[in-house]
Amino acid sequence: MPNASPPSVGRPLYTTEERARRDRSVWTVVQGVLAPLQLFAFLVSVWLVLSFLHTGNGETAATLSIVVKTLFLYAIMVTGAIWEKDVFGVWLFAPSFFWEDVVSMAVIALHTAYLYAMLTAALPVREQMFLALIAYASYVINALQFFYKLYLARKSSAITRGQQTLRRDSAVQPAQMVDA
Repeated sequence: MPNASPPSVGRPLYTTEERARRDRSVWTVVQGVLAPLQLFAFLVSVWLVLSFLHTGNGETAATLSIVVKTLFLYAIMVTGAIWEKDVFGVWLFAPSFFWEDVVSMAVIALHTAYLYAMLTAALPVREQMFLALIAYASYVINALQFFYKLYLARKSSAITRGQQTLRRDSAVQPAQMVDA
């Protein structure tokens, strides 16, 4: 079982084996579909929540949008844990995604706190909306972490492809000695 401690400096995002498992995992595709859907639900919900806070109208739409966004979050978290198990051999806190998973726990806690407040009326509706916005702020931080990891993965893939091309080209064109 891989070490579930924070990643060490200089560790590649994926080993060759992890990259191969990532590329053949159905869960990579599932994450690639759910992530933009969750982002879309987030953008619609932010607009509805801010509109409600500004006008006092649209409470039901804002509330439903937060619930939908939260359900996307839960779906992406469960399938993301399955993806980590498939690629890294651990359900959560794989070294390459340790801090993203830590922040994800806070994101889930805040969204769940919203659901609790909404279902039990533990907070007035206006405060529930502010709690949702705090949860959304944590989601933005977490999404930025994942966008950064996507950037690093693409950069690493480009570097790897470049190195493979250099090796292939140098093997094809061996240096020749010429007598003068």
